[in-house]
Amino acid sequence: QVQVVESGGGSVQAGGSLRLSCAYASIYGNYCVGWFRQAPGKEREGVAGASTDARGNLGVPYYADSVKGRFTASLEDGMQRAYLQMNSLKPEDTAVYYCAIRPWGGACDNAERDFRYWGQGTQVTVSS
Repeated sequence: QVQVVESGGGSVQAGGSLRLSCAYASIYGNYCVGWFRQAPGKEREGVAGASTDARGNLGVPYYADSVKGRFTASLEDGMQRAYLQMNSLKPEDTAVYYCAIRPWGGACDNAERDFRYWGQGTQVTVSS
């Protein structure tokens, strides 16, 4: 069983920044690390993702329209770490954020059914 652990959530004021980290192990080759979030009373949605191939080449990141230009997804294949840098945060970004891994290649997307391994989630709260 692959363990996925997020960290870095917290509370910030609107306009602030947070960096979420995702640690995982025993994932090699081609894969995508996706970031999803679920706000109270809403369905979980994909917000960003970063992929790599067996040679360590990074793919084109995926971003939901709502976060484009504000969030940056990245990963360090050798370290088995992924990150979500979140800038210019808005109150509507408040949610539980999840890191998830799709253990095969190709461009990242937000198809939840394809992500096999999930973290426990970390709370992000943005106040106005």
